[in-house]
This record gives sequence, C-alpha cells and structure tokens, in this order.
Amino acid sequence: MIASSLRRARAAAAVTAAGLIVPLGACTPATTGLASSSPADSVSGLPGSHIHGMAVNDQTGQILLATHEGLFDISHTPATKIGPTNDLMGFTTAHDGGIFYASGHPGKDSTLPNPVGLIRSGDGGETWEQLSRQQESDFHALTTTKSGIVAFDGTLMTSPDGKNWTKVAAGFTPAVLAGNAHSDTVLATTPQGLHRSTDAGTTWTLNNSAPVVQYAAFASTNDVVGVQPDGSVQVSADSGATWSSKGRISGSVQAIAAVKTQDGTLRIWAATDAGVETSADGGATFAPYQPG
Repeated sequence: MIASSLRRARAAAAVTAAGLIVPLGACTPATTGLASSSPADSVSGLPGSHIHGMAVNDQTGQILLATHEGLFDISHTPATKIGPTNDLMGFTTAHDGGIFYASGHPGKDSTLPNPVGLIRSGDGGETWEQLSRQQESDFHALTTTKSGIVAFDGTLMTSPDGKNWTKVAAGFTPAVLAGNAHSDTVLATTPQGLHRSTDAGTTWTLNNSAPVVQYAAFASTNDVVGVQPDGSVQVSADSGATWSSKGRISGSVQAIAAVKTQDGTLRIWAATDAGVETSADGGATFAPYQPG
C-alpha cells in the first residue's frame, strides 16, 4: 500500500501480528508454546524473512508484509520494499488509511534507537516518527482499538494516544493481539486458550469454549478469523465469542489478514513458509495467492 492509495483505504483493511513463538533469541520477550514458524523465502520475490504482520487493502488489492527486513508490498512481482529497513516485530493499522504503528529494532539504513519503541507512519510506511518508549520497548504483539492501542513487550499495556501507557495485570503471554479500529473488543491468543477483552484491553476473560488459535485477525467490527497451530481455520461472527470450523491452510502460517467485502464475503490471506494462500469462500478452501 503506497501512500496515495492507502489514504483512500477503508478502516476495514485487516492486519494481524505474526505469532511470537519463533525462536529469536533476545528479540523474543517470552515463548508461548504454540507451533513455531519458518522463514518465508518464496513469497513473491520477498527476501528470506520471518513475517510478523500482514495487512490487506480491500479497495486496492494491495497486500503488505511486515518482516525483519522492513515493509513489503507483495501485490505485484517482484515484491516492493516500502520505507527504511526496520525489523518490524510488531505492526498494525489505525483508523485512517495509510496510518501504521510498529515496533522492533532499527535496520541497516535506519536512524531509530534500539529498540525503536512505538513508531508511527502517516504515509503508508514511507517514513516513521517516534512516539514513545524508545530504547525501552520492543512490542512483539500490537493492535489498535476504537479507544487506542494495546501492546505487549513482556508486559501488557494500553495507551489512548501511543504516548501515555497503563500496565495491565493480565496474567498471560499473548502470541497475537487482534483488534479492530472501530471496536473495543480485543483478542489475545495463548496456549491456554483465547482471552477476550471488551474494554480495549483493560480487563480480560478466558473464553473456555473457544478453540485454541495461534493467529487471529478481525475482518470487520464483528467478524474474526482464527488459525489453530495445525492450520485449521475457525471463524467467528460475534467478535470471538463463538466459533465455527472451516477449512485448513496447508503451509506453516506466520501471519494472517482478513476482510469482509461489501457483498458480505469473508476473504482471508495467510502468509506461510511456502508463500501466501488465500480464501474467497470464508476459509472453506485455500489456493496460492497470485500477484498482479
């Protein structure tokens, strides 16, 4: 999503952080016990890299992958790098098109501190500004809500503006935080099950009836897609309260994204170790994604 098109993007464009279970040494604040990921080195010309976030613009068809080597648009072959080389361990979109939040470490052509804390881009990832917690936080899980930001760097925290933070005594380590910019419901995936918050991450409840999912992404205010460690796909139409089983993704998943189109179709994309798979039938079947 280059800047001009992203400014026209709808807030329904979905994003999810990849699972933080990849062994990354000092990069990883904690392990989750969920299945591990492998480098995706065959995604439309993308250099070999772990993928930590994925965003889809339903209006333009552009697909973004946040990786150790920076942000890439893979909607055409070869993939196009956007902005500086930062190790994007956490990545999420905001209310307005073209606004991203990220965290991680500076790359070879970056002047950011290490870790970068929370950074923000208002031009589709071309440039980034420092918001807070520079040299303090490497947020491996990161999402936005109607009320602000929820993030995890070893401690779960919430912020209304990306600058002022409140610690949350959650008692769990999330692999993924999934939210929607028009709702205050947040989902946290853990080996113990799916935790759910309806107040923008302030309080949490373990959903004992939900499947154990490793990846989760909102497709709309209420529609959610979840992927279990074995690749089985689950969908929810009530913000993660109840779930139904669909198909299965064949590759080792690293990140997912989903949108609900204007005609009500649930579309899903999954970045795997073998490439990107996509479903146009609500997760029942998947096929290799074909860039333009």
